[in-house]
Amino acid sequence: MTDPMKYPSAEISNLYSHRWEIELGYREQKQYMFSNRLTLRSRLPELVKQQLWGVLLTYNLIRYQMTQMCMMLKGDYLPYQLSFNGALGHIMRLIIGLPHSSPGTLPRQLKNFYEITESLILAPR
Repeated sequence: MTDPMKYPSAEISNLYSHRWEIELGYREQKQYMFSNRLTLRSRLPELVKQQLWGVLLTYNLIRYQMTQMCMMLKGDYLPYQLSFNGALGHIMRLIIGLPHSSPGTLPRQLKNFYEITESLILAPR
């Protein structure tokens, strides 16, 4: 990768920042979703696959919700500029509280949920 015409340094540094975001995504899954546990609960290979797919699906749904939250903000924010751990905590509190809520309160709870979005903005890296 020594040819500057084939590998411009600006493009390489831009790609590196994207790679770093991917690494942070792995960390979010391991630290926040698995709570730093190094093992999976399942013992059978097909159940391990199922558990990993569940984690990946959950991670992507949280990231999707963070994208929706960014659209509510004034300014150009991207999902990786919000705290994953904070969003995960707020989503879990919302889900845990749903069985104890009457259907009429759901719109207000969702409105309150989106109002906390500004508190999830991270300082620039």
